[in-house]
Amino acid sequence: MHRTKVRIVEDALDANNTIARANRDDFDRHDVTVINLMSSPGAGKTSLLERVLADLDGVRPCVLEGDVQGSLDAERLASLHLPVTQLNTAPGFGGECHLDANMVRSALPALPLSEVDLLVIENVGNLVCPAEFRVGEDVRVMVSSVTEGEDKPLKYPLMFRACELVLVNKIDLLPHLLFDLDKFLHHLDHVNPGVERMLVSARTGEGVEAWRDWLVALVARARAGAVR
Repeated sequence: MHRTKVRIVEDALDANNTIARANRDDFDRHDVTVINLMSSPGAGKTSLLERVLADLDGVRPCVLEGDVQGSLDAERLASLHLPVTQLNTAPGFGGECHLDANMVRSALPALPLSEVDLLVIENVGNLVCPAEFRVGEDVRVMVSSVTEGEDKPLKYPLMFRACELVLVNKIDLLPHLLFDLDKFLHHLDHVNPGVERMLVSARTGEGVEAWRDWLVALVARARAGAVR
């Protein structure tokens, strides 16, 4: 029975990766750079996007907003006057706790790919499943807030290992928490040695300029063929 379960999981991931490659072909055809933005619920993904997407120095962004239900985050981002498409996993996809390649593919007709340079896929808040499913992205970005504790890289290593950038959010709260930043960064290097990281605060704006510059540079590298 154990072997059967393993085989089913492998088949599901293989099928997902096939669709992810088809998504990637479509993104490449439109010269759109794609970020898979992941975190636990409440880490601050949407707040950080609100800080940067309205002013990306010539980069035209859009967002695919993933949630189990509701459209609150999509409505927040739509107020920035940029294209936002809502993708709910309930009921059409069984209320899954992540986005997979097939879900993203179902949303492609609603995305203005010919009119944008950057697509941010804001994944469902979850520290486990989103890391297992490629969706056709160029890079993965992980948001981890200091309110979650410094042990999270050790408890959820795949999530931290799967990303190219870690945004450590809510650093304005450090004076009020028993959070050891050095220990967190040590654990991060243990599971993903040398991964790029930025210390940011969506509330105060600290570090956000570097996040904005990173996004602009990512699109520029993709245009030059250095990302794909």
